[in-house]
Amino acid sequence: MKIKFLGATGTVTGSKYLISTKQSKILVDCGLYQGYKNLRVRNWQKFPFDVSTIDAVVLTHAHLDHSGMIPVLYKYGYQGPIYCTDATYELCKLLLPDSGHIQEEEAKFRNKHKLSKHSPALPLYDLATAQESLKLFVPINYQQELQIKDLTIRLNNAGHILGAASVKISHQQKSIIVSGDVGRPNELIMPAPQVLEPCDCLLIESTYGDRLHEKDDSNEKLATIINKTIKNGGSILIPSFAVGRAQTIMFLLSELIKSKKIPKLPIFLDSPMAINASDIYCRFNKEHRLNEQQCKEMGALVEYTREVEESKALANITFPHIIISASGMATGGRVLHHLKRFLPDSRNAVVLVGYQAGGTRGRKLINGDKVIKIFGQDVKAKANIEEIDTLSAHADYNELIEWLKNSENLHPKQIFIVHGEPDAADEFRLHLQQQLGWIATVPDYLSEYTV
Repeated sequence: MKIKFLGATGTVTGSKYLISTKQSKILVDCGLYQGYKNLRVRNWQKFPFDVSTIDAVVLTHAHLDHSGMIPVLYKYGYQGPIYCTDATYELCKLLLPDSGHIQEEEAKFRNKHKLSKHSPALPLYDLATAQESLKLFVPINYQQELQIKDLTIRLNNAGHILGAASVKISHQQKSIIVSGDVGRPNELIMPAPQVLEPCDCLLIESTYGDRLHEKDDSNEKLATIINKTIKNGGSILIPSFAVGRAQTIMFLLSELIKSKKIPKLPIFLDSPMAINASDIYCRFNKEHRLNEQQCKEMGALVEYTREVEESKALANITFPHIIISASGMATGGRVLHHLKRFLPDSRNAVVLVGYQAGGTRGRKLINGDKVIKIFGQDVKAKANIEEIDTLSAHADYNELIEWLKNSENLHPKQIFIVHGEPDAADEFRLHLQQQLGWIATVPDYLSEYTV
């Protein structure tokens, strides 16, 4: 087998791995590049492989950095199957059309206000293309063995978000495991990731390969931020990934209100995709830690704003409130309108609750930038910028090491570190060497290796 690294090298986005033999070719993940412009331009470049030769796509999970280029693959003529878990398929039915819609809207906005160097500005793909690409999806169960020509595929639960999987690919006497994004052992909603089986080659994510998550209680920290902000007469904006993180935040807020650690104040979930994703979490409640009652309580205290006019109306609220809105790294979507309004007011708080990739507005805010560009305009960042690291759905380097240790008889001959920014990936390489005695490689973009 051969592996060609087409994404998630030197970055946490654009996940794509081409696995090939003499008989077959499969693509594991087909993710969108986000963050720095030099990475985002790759979304517009021709795929570095012949689309017509791909036998199948296998998705680890639904987040756009792993699935968001599926409509482009479809646009280039791909008509083969896209295999994933049932929950991943349900979430992709939300995420991909929403991504197409957002890109259409942003192109229209840029054309209207002449904010693009291109005339006219075009979306990478539109809503209709995203919807059409969904017909290629074929849901499969965890542990179900799937034969694709001479390759055998099996998905194992990776925690992280609903439907997330690690992928094992076997050919003759050799096997590759792609970890996907790995969840945490004690995450609030998702179960711990399933231990790995023995394999010859391991691709392991390294999002937090150079960091340990804070030990602070996320409940207490969020309560402190909220109480301090409303005491000052301000409001709280929480940019959030619509799938996974938004549901965790809703659950936390409901628990804080129930325990009277924060007052019962208006909470708005301003993301149609996050609203629908929350319904999916309730439907798949056997795949996470929350029971049916907790799922209902999670949404009972939150007002859903589905329509654009409802979202715009939030700007008229003059009393303290909380808005949860996508996207989590503030790269697009409704949250940008809220950020433009929230940032100049020092009474407000913007709470970042997930990983912020380099080049994103979220990372710039964490880095202390005082001016943020939104819709081509400079916006002063006077609001309090808070970060709650403990809510991450990615395992830190110690949790990853413990996960690998708990995977008995796992002694891969080849280890590739992916899905991490350069410092994180290289630091994790050293951790693997020092703690497990494993010699790992951090692959370059478009590099190819034989297993």
